[in-house]
Amino acid sequence: METDITIRSARLYLIGVKTRMPLKFGPETLTSVECARVCLTAGDSRGQTAVGWGETPLSVQWAWPSKLPYSERFDAMRSLCVMLAEAWADFGASGHPIEIGADFIDSVLPGLLEKVNSARGAQAEPMPWLAALICCSAFDIAAHDAYGKLLGRDVYTTYNAEFMNKDLSGFLQSAPDRDISFAGKYPQDFLSSPRADKLPAWHLVGGKDPLDESELTGDEPDDGYPVLLADWIKRDGLTCLKVKLRGNDPEWDYDRLLKVGEIAIANGVGYLSSDFNCTVTDPAYVNDILDRLKSDRPKIYETILYVEQPFPYDLERNRIDVHSVSARKPLFMDESAHDWKLVRLGRQLGWTGVALKTCKTQTGALLSLCFARAHDMALMVQDLMNPRLAQMPHVLLAAHAGTIMGVETNAMQFYPAASQPEEQVHPGIYARRNGQVDLSTVTGPGFGYRLDEIGRKLPEPAAEFGN
Repeated sequence: METDITIRSARLYLIGVKTRMPLKFGPETLTSVECARVCLTAGDSRGQTAVGWGETPLSVQWAWPSKLPYSERFDAMRSLCVMLAEAWADFGASGHPIEIGADFIDSVLPGLLEKVNSARGAQAEPMPWLAALICCSAFDIAAHDAYGKLLGRDVYTTYNAEFMNKDLSGFLQSAPDRDISFAGKYPQDFLSSPRADKLPAWHLVGGKDPLDESELTGDEPDDGYPVLLADWIKRDGLTCLKVKLRGNDPEWDYDRLLKVGEIAIANGVGYLSSDFNCTVTDPAYVNDILDRLKSDRPKIYETILYVEQPFPYDLERNRIDVHSVSARKPLFMDESAHDWKLVRLGRQLGWTGVALKTCKTQTGALLSLCFARAHDMALMVQDLMNPRLAQMPHVLLAAHAGTIMGVETNAMQFYPAASQPEEQVHPGIYARRNGQVDLSTVTGPGFGYRLDEIGRKLPEPAAEFGN
């Protein structure tokens, strides 16, 4: 098609941000994060060009849980980002960004991951695929943004036959137990239209967050933002709380759910979700906690809308039958849901929902969404503490996905000052009001960043390739 694009150049920026409160991911604690911000130039056959932007937190602890030092893992991810900048600038494939992104992820990213792992030595612990997807996602998001800008359109209006060369049968296959044809189907067929401009916002209750005054240590920040859970609920009008658990300490997890549940009910919160941090290996662990809650505290049990990813990341190596958990509560894949093929495997094992994340690439999230919707799986869009530009594609995906309940959004909890220039233009998505985020200012071509209105100064590029 004459609207097909080719990537001409890539620039990579690394922008750090410190958290105001620590966040525990499994056995590790996050206190700062580097974000990869990417600028891609795309051109079409008519000689027109446009610039697109993407940003993703390089959340090392989440993407690469390990006993290796943080610095070693981050250096490997940063090296991969530089390789990606060169590879995207040199890729040369032409098409719609979903086609380009899927081709790149399948044909180029595995080789780059192998290259960065080889450079670290044969005995080194390899970087996982999830970490590679995070590094790639900022580039993929930027390609989608550039495409929309080149056409002067919201990029979500291009996910159809008018602009795509291939229908979904070129990307997806039905699950073995279903006879679903994707011929003649496009992502637009599985997206909510019109998009929602307001979404319920989920607040993350981290494992180190003080719930009440008895848990204060004196080290909490005094910066005008809430610290205690009840204060967050009252200030932001919250109705949805995601509870981080340990997954290896059943008494602590039960007590944590109980205490958060009591605060939630006392303050009018209607929904909880439980995140077991991928550390559970036996479904009985989750079942016992849920059954105990149902028996002893049925009101708290009823508020649990879904359970998120209790089991290990690597689904293919850990093929745990989870039907007993999903018989109790909807069970959502998150870290395991790298792509639609793993969603298909998860469905066979008993998972009933998918937590989408733009940090696994916009392309991959859309394809997983389409597969899940076609197979009657529920959807959620989960956060990676997305600041600055990373927040906009994230909330837009939720607005178009038709989630089970709103969107998780927690950057404003952990580094609220990091997005001040963006918040001046888009106040509704960087602060939660009446328990919601408001996307109504996110308008215009691409992802609707309105970058020309945002006074953000960038550092010198960490890498730059192409014309």
